[in-house]
Amino acid sequence: MKILVTGFDPFGGDRTNPAIEAVKQLPDRIAGADIIKLEIPTVFNRSAAVVREAILATSPDYVLNIGQAGGRPAVTPERVAINLDDGRLPDNAGYQPLGTPIRADGQTAYFTQLPVKAMVKAIRDAGVPAAVSNTAGTYVCNHIMYQVQYLREHEFPGIKAGFMHIPFLPEQVVDRPGQPSLSLAEDVAAITAAIAAIVHQNGQADIQSIEGTIN
Repeated sequence: MKILVTGFDPFGGDRTNPAIEAVKQLPDRIAGADIIKLEIPTVFNRSAAVVREAILATSPDYVLNIGQAGGRPAVTPERVAINLDDGRLPDNAGYQPLGTPIRADGQTAYFTQLPVKAMVKAIRDAGVPAAVSNTAGTYVCNHIMYQVQYLREHEFPGIKAGFMHIPFLPEQVVDRPGQPSLSLAEDVAAITAAIAAIVHQNGQADIQSIEGTIN
């Protein structure tokens, strides 16, 4: 089994992005699966092409995109992506869409094929806070989750895909009082546990448990 794991580059004035830093530190094999690591740009109009090129080159069984969600206190696998770009700030190419559909011929929303509840339980069992999220936002994170699902529907029906957000790193909240953070080691442990859960649940339905929040 091969799993393509992507992480975004820094954006919004930050000099680091925990997504790509954690992806870089993942083991090359997790639970018997080969891990393919890829940095992608925080750019609406480029990120999907980079992932598509990697899918064509590596033929993964799964695609797991990782992104930063500053302000969240836990690691949050995403359940759904919506067909909307609405940037709270410009991307790294200076583009800021406001209420723009991602794909004119795409579904209103796509649900992940990943076992998000099993992933959350595995992350918590690894000692890292986690919860299922039902909103990936409307920035480049939601964009890439949606785009990969669109590619799956139209070009790569054999893959399963999804997205996971991780919080700020401690060094990112020095000038952001009150903002939660997780260490890079915790991020790596969380992603590793989530991937192990994906491998374990391969070919099976997600577990039946309460893994979300009231928000």
